[in-house]
Amino acid sequence: MALALETIGLMKQFGGLTATNDVSLKVEAGARHALIGPNGAGKTTLINLLSGVLKPTKGRILLEGDDITGLSQHARVRRGMVRTFQINQLFGDLTPLETIGLAVSEAHGDGMDWWRVAGSKPSLLEEIASVLERFKLADVMNERTAILPYGKQRLLEIAVAIAGKPRVLLLDEPAAGVPEGERHEILASIAALPKDVTVLLIEHDMDIVFSFAQKISVLVNGALFVEGLPDDVAKDPRVKAVYLGEEAHV
Repeated sequence: MALALETIGLMKQFGGLTATNDVSLKVEAGARHALIGPNGAGKTTLINLLSGVLKPTKGRILLEGDDITGLSQHARVRRGMVRTFQINQLFGDLTPLETIGLAVSEAHGDGMDWWRVAGSKPSLLEEIASVLERFKLADVMNERTAILPYGKQRLLEIAVAIAGKPRVLLLDEPAAGVPEGERHEILASIAALPKDVTVLLIEHDMDIVFSFAQKISVLVNGALFVEGLPDDVAKDPRVKAVYLGEEAHV
């Protein structure tokens, strides 16, 4: 199968600290691929390298076969790779309607004046409404984002990413900070992501990881430690020893 995303010998050093060590990762087109590992394993560094926040010390990053190692964050987004963040990057004073309106309008190249554009393009309004409905945000679409429950804010961030029409989506701990009672909506939204979008998920919530992933890569001390099918990774004694722990229910 064709590869949507690939890293070759990817390394990032901060002085004498090697945060990402010779990582060669392959994510197939359309995959549901999870990246897990203990705290300090280098997961956030890797996602920052993939999205262009950081420049690698060594190695290459390929997006659909093209070398994007030297491209900026914005250039990678234009190439079809979008990410979410551990801490949401939303504008608290905007409503979900305004936020999704901006994202959809921008994806169509219509700029920031989306109200004016939408008035002459009914299809744009239909798309905005569809995104809001899909991510269970229609009932709060006119509320200020800052006052929304945190689970709804996380849903909105994923909705913004999807509104940008990515081909590759990097989900950086979408359930981080979300109360237990609200996590079912996060899990449902991730499960319902478009099948033609390749998803690389970084997540600590094992319920989300093992219900979502078709393949799991385990990162330890900045290096790939184990890769495989979810059942195989869950049963691997090395993974239990360094990350999941014998008491984990997997």
